[in-house]
Amino acid sequence: MKPQHLLPALLLLAAPAWADDTAELCAEAEDRYVELFGQPSSAVKDAEVVLMYKYTFCPVDLTVKPGTTVRWVNVDKRTSHSVLLKDGSEPESDRLFPEESVDLTFLTPGPQDYLCGPHWETQNMIGMITVEP
Repeated sequence: MKPQHLLPALLLLAAPAWADDTAELCAEAEDRYVELFGQPSSAVKDAEVVLMYKYTFCPVDLTVKPGTTVRWVNVDKRTSHSVLLKDGSEPESDRLFPEESVDLTFLTPGPQDYLCGPHWETQNMIGMITVEP
């Protein structure tokens, strides 16, 4: 194998096992979104959608252009979640119960860590929005 082809193969071998679990969980979250709202989350035109499902943000990492609105939607059946920007630039959202959502618009380029207030410590429910320069 040529050296330039070796690196991608090594990266596949080094991929964490949880990556498959997260992909599967996020596929379930999308199915739940379609069940609840009758269309895929990609059909939403006025925002980028992040699903909240089984103590996971889907996707965990999202890159957007400045001025993009991100909409977090709780597609769990029973659990409530919130959205809290780690830098404190916005107050924590109200608790979002199943089928509820909250929108935030991102203007400043750079990474923005966020978390679920009630579940970040016990469930590691953390995500990142990166706003392109």
